[in-house]
Amino acid sequence: MDAASSTVGVEEEFLLVDPETGVPTPKNTEVAHAAAENGLDLKLEFTRCQVETNTRVHSSSSELIRELRQLRLGVSSCAEQNGASLLAVAIPPITPHQFPVTDTPRYRRIAENFGLLAQEQGLNGCHVHVGVPDRETALQVSNHLRPWLPLSLALTANSAIYHNTDSGFASWRSILWHRWPTAGPPPYFASADDYDAMVEMLVSSGNILDETMVYWDVRPSWRYPTVEIRVSDVPATIEETALLATLVRAAVMTARMSLEEGIIAPPIQDEILRAAYWKAARTGIDGDTLHPVDGRVISVRAMLTEFVDHVGAALEELGDRAFVAGAINAVLARGNGARRQLEAFCKHRDINDVVTALAAATLEGCHPHPAGLPS
Repeated sequence: MDAASSTVGVEEEFLLVDPETGVPTPKNTEVAHAAAENGLDLKLEFTRCQVETNTRVHSSSSELIRELRQLRLGVSSCAEQNGASLLAVAIPPITPHQFPVTDTPRYRRIAENFGLLAQEQGLNGCHVHVGVPDRETALQVSNHLRPWLPLSLALTANSAIYHNTDSGFASWRSILWHRWPTAGPPPYFASADDYDAMVEMLVSSGNILDETMVYWDVRPSWRYPTVEIRVSDVPATIEETALLATLVRAAVMTARMSLEEGIIAPPIQDEILRAAYWKAARTGIDGDTLHPVDGRVISVRAMLTEFVDHVGAALEELGDRAFVAGAINAVLARGNGARRQLEAFCKHRDINDVVTALAAATLEGCHPHPAGLPS
């Protein structure tokens, strides 16, 4: 397959906090205004404590990394100008009594219709878009990707600390997020018509307000000609975000190659997939997981090896095999965001240590020519 047809783009959601207390601070409009003055198109998220960056469409990992670096540095500077710190963290370690909703018609409507479910937000994810020729391909690719979604969650888990304490999970965001009616792994869809019928039922029944509230962890994008993978916590560092995006891109390419060979993805039992999700959220990269295909217990490290082998031909075509190997070794040795949070918290049981560690990780590798990252 031509790698150029499987372009990639990334959306990262961030938390704004008070630099002194670490408490989420409602300054997203001010930060977005400063970003616009500096040529950055920053999106407002559901609460006023959140912002979102969107990269351009890229055909190489090195180009993507350069833009991820520029975006984090630029937005961090704009946050600092407005008395806030930017954190790449999936849930606030320190939580306010409630999160003020960003004042847009759509967000107000969601808040009015979903009560505390909407008000207890502040959850930050990372969405990877990979180009596909049409919606039918996007749905068939989604079926192929379903078994690997828990592994992506485990790899990027970055929400261990919540309400000033250890949540007991590497990704507490995943547990909270699954309360929404369309969150989590999507059903297995036979066709685009099958998908459209399901979405129509969810809207007509009032479970969701519109198509934009289809939050499944892999879906056809409603805005772009892409398949969108949404399972991940926002990663702690740009290297982890680039690793996630590269693996997802290779997985989409591998799925399309299978489809060209007439290979249709086998259905995965929903209970096994849900159990694999729970294990991924519970232990992250530091433990065992369930293989979604057959339910056997397997270490996350072994599962990563199996996945990289599965997408190996695509990684070779992209020229990213060495980067992926190095980045996986680094995150396993150093730890993902969840492990960093727990290590910082366990030193003195001081939540400020967690905020400090997260702030450092957010900009780690963002300065020119960091070791280990393509320039």
